[in-house]
Amino acid sequence: MIASSRTEQRSTPPAGPGPDRDPGEADLAVPGHAPRLGRLGAALLRAAGGAIGRFSRQRSLAVVNYHRVLARPDPLLDTEPDVATFHWQMALLAECFNVMPLYEALRALDEGRLPPRTVCITFDDGYRSVHDLALPILRKFGLPATVFVTSGFVGSGNGNMWNDRIIHAVQSLPAGTLDLSDLGLECYSLDSLEARKQTAQRLTEAGKYLPPDQRDNLVARLDRMSGMHHDALMLTPDMVVALERNGIDIGAHTISHPILTSLDDDSARVEIAAGKGQLEALVGKPVRLFAYPNGKVGQDFDARHVEMVRQAGFFAAFTTAAGAITGDQDRFQLPRSRPWDRTPFRFGLRLLSWMALGNRQPR
Repeated sequence: MIASSRTEQRSTPPAGPGPDRDPGEADLAVPGHAPRLGRLGAALLRAAGGAIGRFSRQRSLAVVNYHRVLARPDPLLDTEPDVATFHWQMALLAECFNVMPLYEALRALDEGRLPPRTVCITFDDGYRSVHDLALPILRKFGLPATVFVTSGFVGSGNGNMWNDRIIHAVQSLPAGTLDLSDLGLECYSLDSLEARKQTAQRLTEAGKYLPPDQRDNLVARLDRMSGMHHDALMLTPDMVVALERNGIDIGAHTISHPILTSLDDDSARVEIAAGKGQLEALVGKPVRLFAYPNGKVGQDFDARHVEMVRQAGFFAAFTTAAGAITGDQDRFQLPRSRPWDRTPFRFGLRLLSWMALGNRQPR
């Protein structure tokens, strides 16, 4: 999905019990002052998950989704974790949930053998920080994951995705007003950190739904204004292969990450099927899973694209709707999101709430 990869803002928990401190939360003990789930909190989450499994009509699994993992917090990138945040999230999943490979979890759900408290981990787009920063943490905790790769951006010569180029420009331009009215957009403030955050969000959201040529013009303008140098952010072919050899499944996410509803049918079909073929040629094995770019049902893709994904030979496909997966859902419109909570106990509770409500999610 094209969403600016951002870092969750962390705040230091209070010294004693208070409104930001949950039952079972331990004192800060992880390097970087990341919160750690105490034994009581872990036991409560496991017990609650077990109860949900026993009393629900059918089993459900939650799929958490990331884009990048950042080496350090960035005030303009406020929805993706830095390394310390990602570390405590993976520690919690390893301690309190049953983390399975996504394809295997779906098969287990079909066959009625899915364990309670099952969670799967995914990443979108194919950022190299998945290889450089996330993979060592996943290996530390023995956790599998799936990376949905936008095949056209694999390799350092192919540049960064357009949304990251917008972020780079907003970070780099001097204070003042960014006037893009001649491109059919607006004037945007760069006079404060908060103004830059708002500008980055507004330009990214506008860019998603611009016709491709207009979006290219916008990004080219910003590149010229801010300087063309960008740190390479996307996976290289060797990194994709290394992820696969380390137990990370590779899924497809189109070639160029378009909003599928903005394309004619032939172009959309190529994006879906050819992206799959490119990745299969790279890793030398079938690519079975697909994630819709941006992933909003009925807005970013529709029934035509669901059928294209089926015809391309995928086993399942994923949206960006919140909630858990149950066996009676359309296998090609499965929900996938991530808790936004900033403490381990509440992060875990959010996952459990999705599991508990899984049977009530839209079909």
